[in-house]
Amino acid sequence: MPDTSLPGERLAVPTDRSGSQPEERPLRPALIRGWRRRCPACGGGPMLSGYLTVRDACPACHEDLHHHRADDGPAYLTILIVGHLMAPVILWAFVTFRPDPLILASVFSVGTVALSLWLLPRLKGAFVALQWAKRMHGFDEAAGSGAARGGAAGS
Repeated sequence: MPDTSLPGERLAVPTDRSGSQPEERPLRPALIRGWRRRCPACGGGPMLSGYLTVRDACPACHEDLHHHRADDGPAYLTILIVGHLMAPVILWAFVTFRPDPLILASVFSVGTVALSLWLLPRLKGAFVALQWAKRMHGFDEAAGSGAARGGAAGS
């Protein structure tokens, strides 16, 4: 949708309940914490309760994490990264060593699955951390922290 605002016209910026602008959340530390599968807010509590299951809230700082909408993004990015890393390596190995195709397929199948399984939870953590840092999908609510969960749960 094109911007229909007039020159010099101020666009509405989401604010917290006190009327002031919400403070910026640092992106880089949040992404690093998410990559490490830690809470993007404090870095202390684990973000995931299983292999890919995001906790409803951080056990350390009680930051709500249930707002995330990572969906298929981490899987698509995992496929993109693994494909771009493994395809040239497979080509190089085939041209350089000329292995039997069955050995080549076996070795690189194991490598591809292992790299995918290693990357997927880390990319999911980074996706959730990105959404938290950019205040996307409900992470923007001032009452979204654990201290105010009781009042925000009914909305």
